[in-house]
Amino acid sequence: MVIPKRAESKIWKKGLFLRDGFPTQMKMDIRTKIISPLFARRQRVIESFGKRAVDIQRQQLRYLLGKARNTVWGKRYAFAEISGYDTFRERIPLQSYEDLHPFIERMINGEKDVLWPSTVRWYAQSSGTTNDRSKYIPVTPDILRRCHYAGGFDTVALYLRNCPDTRFFSKKGLILGGSHSPSPLNRRAHCGDLSAVLLQNLHPLVNLIRVPRKEIILMDEWEKKIEAIVENTWKKDVVSLSGIPSWMLVLIKAVLQRAGKQTLPEVWPNLEVFFHGGVGFEPYRTQYERLIPSDRMHYMETYNASEGFFGLQDDPSDKSMLLMLDYGVFYEFIPTGESGRPDDGIAIPLEAVETGVNYAMIITTAGGLWRYRIGDTVRFTSTFPHKFVITGRTRFFINAFGEELMADNTEKGIRKACEKTGALVRAYTAAPLFLLDKAKGRHQWVVEFETPPPSIETFATVLDDALQALNSDYAAKRYKEISLQPLEVIPAREHLFYDWLKKRGKLGGQHKVPCLSNSRNILEELLSMNG
Repeated sequence: MVIPKRAESKIWKKGLFLRDGFPTQMKMDIRTKIISPLFARRQRVIESFGKRAVDIQRQQLRYLLGKARNTVWGKRYAFAEISGYDTFRERIPLQSYEDLHPFIERMINGEKDVLWPSTVRWYAQSSGTTNDRSKYIPVTPDILRRCHYAGGFDTVALYLRNCPDTRFFSKKGLILGGSHSPSPLNRRAHCGDLSAVLLQNLHPLVNLIRVPRKEIILMDEWEKKIEAIVENTWKKDVVSLSGIPSWMLVLIKAVLQRAGKQTLPEVWPNLEVFFHGGVGFEPYRTQYERLIPSDRMHYMETYNASEGFFGLQDDPSDKSMLLMLDYGVFYEFIPTGESGRPDDGIAIPLEAVETGVNYAMIITTAGGLWRYRIGDTVRFTSTFPHKFVITGRTRFFINAFGEELMADNTEKGIRKACEKTGALVRAYTAAPLFLLDKAKGRHQWVVEFETPPPSIETFATVLDDALQALNSDYAAKRYKEISLQPLEVIPAREHLFYDWLKKRGKLGGQHKVPCLSNSRNILEELLSMNG
């Protein structure tokens, strides 16, 4: 192709450059336009979720029961005799990881057809932050294909629908995953955190647009890995980021330091989207907006856990996520009240949920998890289509004085306190302090600031007021200090939370310090290291 001199002049004025006789910008746009129609059919299917939710979920249940009817688990509960949801609910009890652990051990040791057909070779290692024992979640070929990879595909599909001017396929996508352990289980079974397992099994074509190199992203040692990622990517043309907000911030600051720049668009001028999940984004939003001051930047939340991919933010103007219904996952829900602790009431299917109620989520999946208590709580913001927000973990809340404080409250409260005082928060955790001599208590917060507020006392007051506005139970206990005195904020030294995780070998991946706890164990450990 020969570009006329006049046209060539216009190209140069627009800041474009020629490669092989073509303007690179034009070539990139064409590539995205060619690939984008491949997602159109899936976009239409997702748009039908609101009308077909019940049918889709019943199809998933039939598929799961039929597929596993001849497994050890399927024979134990006579799947062949289960005719519908009511029988399924009555016959199979709710399960915790401890309940399934003996069966998972048999699978790790090479036994096939236990919880799911065939031999399972990959396991997502998920260690609770307050529990040293690792969980090994089976990652079957079916859950990889039908759920995790389908979730990645749909993430792109919805992003393309919402941002038609994107240049997504013409640039590089940076994925920040966790560390990968080669095979500490035995010769038959491999494990690693979920992101490592996904990358290990990723389709080769995806690697053409992904950075950093595979051997770097699968490095075990977190700090060396960050250095290697920076060197491998800071000169690339990155258009998208994927990862957990807290750990991505660590990488972004390392990239800026290496490049000698103040903002990320100076390093990656075509950056346009951050796909995030794992922790609430609100406490970090202001920091991202300062480091990426671009009107073209988009943020899209995903709900991708070791157990499965469950939700996507389908509307940029709505912070809730769309529940993904056809991933080989059948959902049930148990009302929790405001406390985040499941009531003893019966589980209900998707069509019975209501908006504004906290539910503990129960999942049955193509990964061999049967009526499994995943430990997350959600609240639906709409039904048909079913959209929700994650409100916390069933293990992480404070209810020492009847205040029933959940993570959803604290994230919004921290956001409000930062807006009012100009502070930026890097990490935080809170626990109750019992004042036995006064028959009451208060909440103590250890907060690590990126930018400290002018007054810690003012920050604490704004946070306390925000929590009262967000949570009526908290407000009732604070009324005239009946049970709760004003909360106390203790500033943390720089890198305190990072050092706490490092001490336990939990840097990177989905590891994090719980933001709330009824126990003071974690808070006391942090205070002891805060000197």
